[in-house]
Amino acid sequence: MSATPDARQLYDVVDATWPAARSFAVGPFLIREGQGGGKRVSAATALGPYDDSDIARAEQAMTALGQGHLFQLREDEEALDATLAARGYEVIDPVTMYVVEVEALSKEEPPRTAAIPAWEPLKIMEEIWATGGVGPERIAVMRRAEGLKTGMISRWNDKPAGASFLAMHDGVGMVHSLEILPHQRRQGVAQFLMRRAAIWVQQHGGTHLSVICTTANEGANALYASLGMHVVGQYHYRQKTNA
Repeated sequence: MSATPDARQLYDVVDATWPAARSFAVGPFLIREGQGGGKRVSAATALGPYDDSDIARAEQAMTALGQGHLFQLREDEEALDATLAARGYEVIDPVTMYVVEVEALSKEEPPRTAAIPAWEPLKIMEEIWATGGVGPERIAVMRRAEGLKTGMISRWNDKPAGASFLAMHDGVGMVHSLEILPHQRRQGVAQFLMRRAAIWVQQHGGTHLSVICTTANEGANALYASLGMHVVGQYHYRQKTNA
């Protein structure tokens, strides 16, 4: 039985499976160029000790990229969190990280058409993602991910139902952009996609399946809890709205 990945391991999994277009150090901060791919690929993170001038240099770097001033705050970064709050940064989108051993989800095989691996993404997958705000910029993030990866397409009640993206890093699979069409919700489609993801990870030598979810998304959090996924950490962003 492999050890359960901790929060710091999952930070690495997030970075590898949902990569920025470019990242570079500016003093003790890692700056990410997101190119419209969302907060995960646009937020700066701390690499070590800092002072106010380092924060100002990080802000200048984000401005030079045409991005707002956005930092991701991870565990044990209370001092930086407080410093940013004092500089006028507001908390946005707290995130919960989940993980589970693939064996726990792979024992129950989903119906054949309920979750089918497919990559490159099919046109219907792109259309399903678009209904949830996952547009070309985020699909570009998926294409940048290196290593083992796949999309998932679901057909339920003889009609398209949902789509997701899955990539692996260091034996851990992470599901991103899980989207179910409104008329196909509450029928188990999301659970089918997650179980198929676990089977796929297991077939490719992985040991754990993970996912991240905004804490405010009650439906998704309930789904992951119902699947026996364990909370291993949280993080949040601070954004300067007047940047």
